[in-house]
Amino acid sequence: MKVLRSIFSWILPILVALILVLVVRAYLFEVVKVSGDSMEPNLVDQERMVVVKPLKLKRLSVIVFDAYGEDPSAAKNTNYVKRVIGLPGDKVVSKNGYIYINNKKLNQSFISKYERTTGTGSWTLSSLAAKGNWQYKGNRVPKGHYFVLGDHRSVSEDGRAWGYVSANKVMGVVKVPFWQGTTQHRTNVNSLAS
Repeated sequence: MKVLRSIFSWILPILVALILVLVVRAYLFEVVKVSGDSMEPNLVDQERMVVVKPLKLKRLSVIVFDAYGEDPSAAKNTNYVKRVIGLPGDKVVSKNGYIYINNKKLNQSFISKYERTTGTGSWTLSSLAAKGNWQYKGNRVPKGHYFVLGDHRSVSEDGRAWGYVSANKVMGVVKVPFWQGTTQHRTNVNSLAS
């Protein structure tokens, strides 16, 4: 009996700790790593960041989402990091690197002119949908979905190629810890959402 109590005194704390870790990862936050250059200069390849799960998505939020089924080329268990540009119901248009949301120019001071304009061209959601043969062909972001772009537009594989991100595929909002990067980069990721 004494041996069982001794074993149980070790097992119970370990089980409680494992359950707490699983609950925190499932419902509160998780640490993930950036893979690739599509969010430069604000997030760089192999940078670690925190994904906060209960936060509300806003325009310019940086999010992590399950790309499988959204991007036809994404394998299972592939997550992407992108910036929310269009919310459900938004009309999104690009004119020579400038993004217009509902006919209002979007402030893109978080990226350089080069990152904003190189290889991006002019498009509407309808023209992208026709070119990419998306299922939803309207001129506004559909209900329950988001339109996302990478910050480094010339190298980013994003909503321009494959369409929208379903709200149920979003893992959470990215936050860069206070000890990482520069103040400007933390601001560009953590504080621009509106």
